[in-house]
Amino acid sequence: MQVTTYWLEHAWLGTRAEPGVALDVADGRITAVRTGQDTPPPGAEVLRGLTIPGLANAHSHAFHRALRGTVQVGSGTFWTWREVMYGVAQRLTPESYFALARAVYAEMALAGITSVGEFHYLHHAPGGTPYADPNAMGEALIAAAAEAGIRITLLDTAYLSSGFGAAPEQHQLRFSDGTADAWAERVSALQEREGVRIGAAVHSVRAVPAGQLATVARWAEERRAPLHVHLSEQTAENEACQAAHGMTPTQLLAEHGVLGARTTGVHNTHMTDGDIALIGSTATGTCMCPTTERDLADGIGPAVALQRAGSPLSLGSDSHAVIDLLEEARAMELNERLRTRTRGHWTAAALLRAATEDGHAALGWTDAGRLEAGALADFTTLALDSVRTAGPEPRLAAETAVFAASAADVRHTVVGGRHVVRDGVHRSVPDTARALADSIAALRG
Repeated sequence: MQVTTYWLEHAWLGTRAEPGVALDVADGRITAVRTGQDTPPPGAEVLRGLTIPGLANAHSHAFHRALRGTVQVGSGTFWTWREVMYGVAQRLTPESYFALARAVYAEMALAGITSVGEFHYLHHAPGGTPYADPNAMGEALIAAAAEAGIRITLLDTAYLSSGFGAAPEQHQLRFSDGTADAWAERVSALQEREGVRIGAAVHSVRAVPAGQLATVARWAEERRAPLHVHLSEQTAENEACQAAHGMTPTQLLAEHGVLGARTTGVHNTHMTDGDIALIGSTATGTCMCPTTERDLADGIGPAVALQRAGSPLSLGSDSHAVIDLLEEARAMELNERLRTRTRGHWTAAALLRAATEDGHAALGWTDAGRLEAGALADFTTLALDSVRTAGPEPRLAAETAVFAASAADVRHTVVGGRHVVRDGVHRSVPDTARALADSIAALRG
């Protein structure tokens, strides 16, 4: 068994920043963590700065990256933004989706992200005709993640209705399998493999008729797979659900067995006290996406109350207006400060946990997100000498990472013991900016 040793100038060990740490890595896992190593052992890979567990992007729509900048023109609402998004979705093919996603996932690796939860609903050709391989689009995403060197949980998404039982609109036909049973048959053909988990998603209570929610939940339960759902992102969704079913979206999901410890509600923005209690009592997770929620003017979700009720928090970059999990962590705290006009709702350690260990757990990677023996050897190193991070004492490295650093400070990203990003350069997609520019240009109508 070949062992590689990484020497970490400073390492975040869950509760403290420890100077001089050696990690032994073999077969993709950490086999030993040795503290008190003032100098690098002979032959060790030297990582200067602060090394933290790899970041988990728990909610991604890869093709939304093509909207960056475009949807910032003028004003509008979530619903007008959605129309622009549909236009990009219509132009994607398996080949162009692979090229775009490969570049987007490389951008994530450059930002220290080692696993992504891809909330995938772009299944079929325009008009809804299945490809020869009904999972061609999902397989394109899986291949893109492999080439970019990060892990993926493909959250294959049921999207069957334009709203509470209404037939899909023309631009939504690509998303729909017709019924939840047909969705389950298609997604069951996807196979897990090295670096790949297959999960499920309910797009929203708007997009999956109430009578079919249990089919999706049962599919995930039988496989012990993650199950994610967009939940109460918009007040209009809540009002429509009340009109259709006489209850909130959270109550509807609870009634049909969707909530639970392997389920994550994405956004959970506009919730009643009863909703919060339901989410917490079932240990359903909450994925906050602050940079998207602010970009779309969705609102500030009750993350503090949800966590206190028993909901584990994770973070996602969602529409990729920004791909920076440190910014997501910082924004969650700063949003709450603005809302309450008080400071210190989470410690830097708690925010790092949401961005790492709890995010990986939400994606089914329960053996990631920690620098300890037996864990997956997924970690990232942040510079402590950039114009953003220079100055604080090393013992404050966690506070520096969360409240000062950005994705631009990532120097190294290691996944499964393999260097994916070295000295700020992606090793298999070295000109990531060009790859992004070319793949997005190919989608312009």
